[in-house]
Amino acid sequence: MSPTDLSPLQRPSGAFAMLAVDQREAMRNMFAEHTDQPVTDDDLRDFKLEAARILSPYASGILIDRQFALDQAIEAGVVDPGCGLIASADHFESAHGELVGEVTIDKLVDPHKYKALGVKALKLLVLYRPDEPAEGRVAMVREFVESCRSAGLISIIEPVSRKPLAGGDFDWNAGILAAAKELGSLGADLYKAEVPFKGQASEDEVRAACAELTQAIDGPWVVLSSGVPEDVFPEAVRWACLEGASGFLSGRAVWASCIGAPDVVESLSTDAVRRLQRLCAVVDDVVSSQRSHA
Repeated sequence: MSPTDLSPLQRPSGAFAMLAVDQREAMRNMFAEHTDQPVTDDDLRDFKLEAARILSPYASGILIDRQFALDQAIEAGVVDPGCGLIASADHFESAHGELVGEVTIDKLVDPHKYKALGVKALKLLVLYRPDEPAEGRVAMVREFVESCRSAGLISIIEPVSRKPLAGGDFDWNAGILAAAKELGSLGADLYKAEVPFKGQASEDEVRAACAELTQAIDGPWVVLSSGVPEDVFPEAVRWACLEGASGFLSGRAVWASCIGAPDVVESLSTDAVRRLQRLCAVVDDVVSSQRSHA
């Protein structure tokens, strides 16, 4: 691990409380559940920009995608100055019956260009499938980490556990740990992990699995909220932090239920802010306590 300064993405406590609005076609599908009309690119862009404007003052970092909103967010200045801007550096392709079935590095996200525009970090999604060879994933992560390092940017990798393409039995939780063992020591500055059991097992089970992730990952790690029910996520974050995680980088648990609200801006300004503030309090409490006992 390089001694990269991660403070642009941290709260004063040292915890990470980062918001993601980089969902793409998945977000379009969320909108489609609430309307009979086609969901346009402008609909997604407007939501992302409003969410960034309203929520970034409460977050230590915010993750935005190039495809819909990154350049517009920078141009409009919607991200709070105290919130570190993270750019998605992944290109998604639908494949294998999945909305995101293949991922490559987005070559249109030039690290040096975005560094000059104020971006603090890049993020790369990595699909871990037990029946695909490790070499491709490892090479992609190494290339990504080096490109971030060359530009002086923080590198964040987000390995996610996926079913084998060949079908058959599949242990999703085993995939989370296997991905961490394979990719968690390749030099990324921050590792973004799925919550074991989607946070819906006993505290002992979730915490034991998080402790294994801490052992496997060489450096700080945070959790994402996809797949974890909104009301479960704060406790899942607490359990993960008690076992070595350093916070969260999540979107759905904060803003997903605002989509389809009669007044989306009002819902973001009240409900989503309240949820984000609660999560910040959780990570501050655990990380501060751990630091005081260190």
